[in-house]
This record gives sequence, structure tokens and C-alpha cells, in this order.
Amino acid sequence: MSEECIPLCNASDLVEGGRAVPFDVVHGGETCRAFAVRFEGQPHAYLNRCSHVAMEMDFQPDRFFDDTGQWLLCATHGAVYQPDTGECMGGPCRGGLVKIALSERDGVVHWHTAWNLQPLTF
Repeated sequence: MSEECIPLCNASDLVEGGRAVPFDVVHGGETCRAFAVRFEGQPHAYLNRCSHVAMEMDFQPDRFFDDTGQWLLCATHGAVYQPDTGECMGGPCRGGLVKIALSERDGVVHWHTAWNLQPLTF
């Protein structure tokens, strides 16, 4: 199965340190929520699944950044992640977030499929 680029949102929808753009994926055969954010000018995306306990991280819909806009935060247990790499930086986490490749061109952000990451089909 070859990699696909799937349009996600307009580039302007991802505001630095702001709300995430959510989307659904199939990861390892399981339907999951994912999210995209902008940090230091670049778009980044991850599965919405804390590495501490496999549950969604946002307490308020599409809000992942802490109050400083410098860290991604799991609202349930306080795990803290680096926005550009998904690496665990503090709190109860077992490894980092599952990163999803993004590209940005012509004002559109796309996410990239992989062998274990596919679009949700109805």
C-alpha cells in the first residue's frame, strides 16, 4: 500500500499555539482520533492518545497546549510533551506520542498515510 497525502485543513486553520484541528485515522487496525497543531511556524500531528494511559488528551475539545503555548499537555494526568517531536518532557508518560507526517503546500496542510496509518472509510 503506497503512501497517500490527504488534505486536512487550510494552513490558516492552524494558529500558532492555538486550537488543534482534529481528524480520524485507522492506526494499527483501530479507529483513533488524531490532532494537528502549529508550533514555531510548523504543523505537527499526533494520535490523540496519551502514552501514559491510552486515552484522549484534551479536556476541552481541540485544546492541547498548556497556558504558555510551549507544551502539549494531557489534561487527565498531566503528562507533558514537546510539540514538535511528541517526546515526553515530564509527568507520567511511557515514551512519546505517535507522530503523523504532515506537509504544507499551496495553503493546505496534508497528512500522510503509512503502512499502519490509513484514513477512516465509511
